[in-house]
Amino acid sequence: MLDIRIANAESDAVTLAEHNCAMAFETEGKLLDRDVAILGVNGLFERPEFGFYLVAEVDGIVAATLMVTYEWSDWRNGLFWWIQSVYVKPEFRRQGLYRGMYERLKAMANQQATRVCGFRLYAETENLDAHTTYKASGMHVCEYFMFEEETV
Repeated sequence: MLDIRIANAESDAVTLAEHNCAMAFETEGKLLDRDVAILGVNGLFERPEFGFYLVAEVDGIVAATLMVTYEWSDWRNGLFWWIQSVYVKPEFRRQGLYRGMYERLKAMANQQATRVCGFRLYAETENLDAHTTYKASGMHVCEYFMFEEETV
């Protein structure tokens, strides 16, 4: 049985951090410091105005997770929900978990007091399986390039 729910710090923080570490290694070959990842996950729980996590459980097992953060759009007078840190355990892939989580997000967005004007995410350029999943869920490649400068 599939259950998609909002994550909570007490029962999900360690699993979310482990999923973040696994995702970073699988998609980018990056080894994250587990303790820093746990602090980062708890940092969002401590600042709910920045976003939230969603968890998909299959028969009581956490099979997939994702994070949503907020971006205000003055052009649209609403929020974009940025979908980040998407991870589905290998044994649960290609079973529609991301699609279910995305549908749940859309339903949640329709109930928000502050207008949600859209959903965005970024994916590693070489992660073609993820691209296929996102397109199949109704998303499309947008016209923007992403730029970054790390300060730490």
